[in-house]
Amino acid sequence: SESTPTPSSGINAEYGKDEDAGGANPFLNLEKTAVMQETRIFNETPLNTRKCIHVLAKIIYMINQGEQMGPTEAREAFFATTRLFQSKDVTLRRMVHLVIKELPTAPDDAIIATSSLTKDMTGKEDGYRATAIRSLCKITDITMLTAIERYLKQALVDRNPAVSSAALVSTLHLGKDGNPAEMVKRWTNEINEALNSDNVMVQYHALGLMYSVKKHDRLAVSKLLAKYTKGGVRSPYATCLLIRIACKVIEENEQDNHAVLIDFLESCLRHKSEIVIYEAARALCNLPNLSGKDIAPAISVLQLFLSSPKPTLRFAAVKTLNKVATNYPSSVTMCNLDLEHLISDTNRSIATLAITTLLKTGNESSIDRLMKQIQSFMSEIPDEFKIVVVRAIQGLCLKFPNKHDVMMNLLSTMLRDEGGYQYKEAIVNTIIAVIEANPSSQDTGLYHLCEFIEDCEHGVLATKILHLLGREGPKTPTPAKFIRYIYNRVILENSTVRAAAVTSLAKFGAVCPNLRPSVLVLLRRCLHDTHDEVRDRATFYLSVLESGDSGLMNQYILDTLQSSIVGLQSLLVHYIENPVAEPFNLNKVPITTAPAEVTPNSKTDEMMTETRKTAAPTKSRQEEAAERLAQIPEFAQLGPLFKSTAKPIELSESETEYYVQCDVHTFNRHLLLQFQVTNTLNDQQLENVTVEVEGENYTVLGYVPCPLLVFNAPGTCYTLLQLPDDPADVASTFTCNLKFLVKDCDPSTGEADPVGYEDEYVLEDLDIGLNVLIQRVFKTNFVASWEEMG
Repeated sequence: SESTPTPSSGINAEYGKDEDAGGANPFLNLEKTAVMQETRIFNETPLNTRKCIHVLAKIIYMINQGEQMGPTEAREAFFATTRLFQSKDVTLRRMVHLVIKELPTAPDDAIIATSSLTKDMTGKEDGYRATAIRSLCKITDITMLTAIERYLKQALVDRNPAVSSAALVSTLHLGKDGNPAEMVKRWTNEINEALNSDNVMVQYHALGLMYSVKKHDRLAVSKLLAKYTKGGVRSPYATCLLIRIACKVIEENEQDNHAVLIDFLESCLRHKSEIVIYEAARALCNLPNLSGKDIAPAISVLQLFLSSPKPTLRFAAVKTLNKVATNYPSSVTMCNLDLEHLISDTNRSIATLAITTLLKTGNESSIDRLMKQIQSFMSEIPDEFKIVVVRAIQGLCLKFPNKHDVMMNLLSTMLRDEGGYQYKEAIVNTIIAVIEANPSSQDTGLYHLCEFIEDCEHGVLATKILHLLGREGPKTPTPAKFIRYIYNRVILENSTVRAAAVTSLAKFGAVCPNLRPSVLVLLRRCLHDTHDEVRDRATFYLSVLESGDSGLMNQYILDTLQSSIVGLQSLLVHYIENPVAEPFNLNKVPITTAPAEVTPNSKTDEMMTETRKTAAPTKSRQEEAAERLAQIPEFAQLGPLFKSTAKPIELSESETEYYVQCDVHTFNRHLLLQFQVTNTLNDQQLENVTVEVEGENYTVLGYVPCPLLVFNAPGTCYTLLQLPDDPADVASTFTCNLKFLVKDCDPSTGEADPVGYEDEYVLEDLDIGLNVLIQRVFKTNFVASWEEMG
């Protein structure tokens, strides 16, 4: 006979000793092959229930750890697991359901378990009915859903809350697309009945399912909100979901009057549940177009949470206030006293958020005190939190430029303290950002960086600072004082840093005629360096500086290569892989552009206060466009891409039938219009989509249509134009017409009619200005470049 474990036996008893012994993981270093062999015990008679549960737990652990199971292995494990349906043990049956749900199962194989799972779902044993529902809905093919539709509808209103919740959540996953979505819409009465349940989780899941069914119908969502915001929702989780739905409606329809919904949010601030109060406060703080006065009640609630004995509430409140302080610093000022108390909080995450919030809300008179608090605080937190504080200090430096001395001194002290590369990089980047934004801090900032490279163990940072010194040092009132720090790097550092130091010295010689003789002496000493790169640079710069030609110095020392590095690499790889007789032409490489000035906004400030991982350099939008267009045969011969628009130009609104955006790409003799079209009608399929344009002084050379455009899937088409000979004729306004072949289709299946008809859609006019011929180019010495032009 089969052994049945007592409530104390099961999985907890299996691993209880290990947990008591020190929390060791009993499944560490599992081998898939060994586990698959252990499934043979599923064939034994009688079954050893405890061992079977142990093996099933191993399979689930491997799957959740990302272990890939091949089709054959998954099938063998599935069939072996189905043999355990003969056992009546509740714990084992629940584990069987869980394994079947997690295993990648082919539809043909799943049929074998369907009848057993259906029997478990409709049986009298409540212990595993819920798991049976979840597993059945996961493995059942769409074509088989009609067979279990009746049972699922009954389960939605089951007296057992666990069963009802399982059915609601499984139905939510089923109703995402296709035929199941239409089937779920027929169960509205059952979902409404579940919404009236006394169980908090059932009501929460029912509301989520009801919103999922109605979310594409704006009127239905409005009725849902009108009904339940007035009362009837007892579950705090459902109330939180209702708050999020209300916020989404407000954000999507900003022009409408949402006074009723905002009153609902404010009423939730007086709810008896803390999670509802916090959700309402956070929602009010995140709503667009609200004034500081409107969010004052929410901030008052968050201020109370700051002194809560629960760490989760304190963390949630200070995190929200940190974000609010970006846009409404004066509104958060009332919380400063409570925030100062949190600086000494035992939870370092809370303390870090508190100090960064204070940095945002602080005024000029409180900066000295804040800097002292930060200095004593920094030694107690790890590098990741230090980086957050450093970025907050950067925002404060930009906000109060007159106080840069105090904050620069603190940053300099941080540079001398222990810390990893990312922490030091964040400080260096902050000092550089302050120098660039505040010219009066240039001398102090450069001096602190010079002190840092005297004992810098990171070659990348030393190279970056040397480049900055070469660019900004000659512009200072006393550039000679930086020469010593730069030449020390030639003597003491590795070859990479030495080469950067040589380049930096040459820039001082090019910009400062009075320092040129001294620089020439130092460069001659570099001719005996042990590394080729250092010697070559020194020889080259000596030759240019000794010529005394300002044009040569400007071209070869101050204004470095203006080509895009990513574009240069791509063209060089193509040149090597496809050898041709003619030499490589550098003029074909796209030029690099000066970075656009970033206007301070909430997103930029938020980025300063969040920990970010150091990412590898990425391609710019223009470089990605150049690479993509080069792969299209029709445009391969247009030459290097000169310029692309910074962001797409909208030619229709996103709520219209066809949403169209345009990117303008400028080549040497051509203008290429790239149109991204989105079909928002689910009962239409578009083919041969083009945008025909008409504009004065331009000649249309051709179109590249989008062959197929289905519902909600963006497609791209192109229009190629010849640029006018006279640059004065470039500015023009184009009329745009979207032309296509439309075919009606079934929204549920996506199947289109074989026969369509031609149609067109008038878009907004496209304005092209002279700016398409103008590119931002970085010049190190603008005065010299201007004089060189005559």
